[in-house]
Amino acid sequence: MRLASLLLLAGAAALLAADQSALPAFVSAADVAKLIQRANTERKPDQINFTQRLSNHGTYRATFESRKAGKATNPNIHETDTELVYVVDGAGMFTLGGTLKDEKRTNEANRSGSGINGGNKRHIAKGDFFIVPEGIAHAFTDVEGTLVIISVHGPKGIDK
Repeated sequence: MRLASLLLLAGAAALLAADQSALPAFVSAADVAKLIQRANTERKPDQINFTQRLSNHGTYRATFESRKAGKATNPNIHETDTELVYVVDGAGMFTLGGTLKDEKRTNEANRSGSGINGGNKRHIAKGDFFIVPEGIAHAFTDVEGTLVIISVHGPKGIDK
């Protein structure tokens, strides 16, 4: 019985390790190009945002996102994560701040809405980088063609 328990624990640990190693620590430009191609071929006709997890390390999560023009994705607030965003390709509008319209809780750490009242709206394009502090409403809208970003979620900032 004890041997069976040890084998079960070893198997569970191996599965967890395999799951962590399934995502690379390094993502090349060629890898990102393949993700863009995948988004173009696998996106469903009514799918506005195509996402793919890139990498994990501890509490940090990197995600590839490809948004198509036509309909804005819902704005949201990440209550416990700071989000760093790099625009790989494309352009659109980004709103930071304000309050969510028709706010609803999506999970224990995030809220979403149908739009944003107020906030600072600015045009973003390839090569731009910005930080979204935890607890701040934000939204991508008015996408021009396809907007491709890499976002990294990590622990909230530290006040000094």
